[in-house]
Amino acid sequence: MSGSAPRAPASILFLCGRNSVRSPMAEALARAMLGPNIWIASAGISPGARDPFVDSVLSEIGLGVAAGRPQGLDGLEDYNFDLAVTLSPEAHHRALELTRTTAIEVEYWPTPDPTLASGSREQILSAYRDLRERLKRRIASRFIGAD
Repeated sequence: MSGSAPRAPASILFLCGRNSVRSPMAEALARAMLGPNIWIASAGISPGARDPFVDSVLSEIGLGVAAGRPQGLDGLEDYNFDLAVTLSPEAHHRALELTRTTAIEVEYWPTPDPTLASGSREQILSAYRDLRERLKRRIASRFIGAD
């Protein structure tokens, strides 16, 4: 059936390097956009520190990240996800290693690292906003069928 929205998986894991910027932002956006019927989580290869710029740019659109600290892969109860979306090259390689013997689909979504931005607070926030908007478009395109 052409023009129909792609079928969303029942569970999605967003994975990046430290679970402090890209993956928690993607998790918050996906939860808001896809609703409660899809299990959504995020993790990092290893846990990092919570990033206040993520909180700032998500609060601008009425969202926030889950309470608590960033978690590493070791913090997940299991790897029973239908789809792992990797957001950094390191996370992609690690996900491919972990899923060699499982039926988890892995997709790589190259995303910029806004922590590399420099300049004024507004310039740094602009890099985080750019990431937020890129992730929103990609989630909508992949799971909702919107461009």
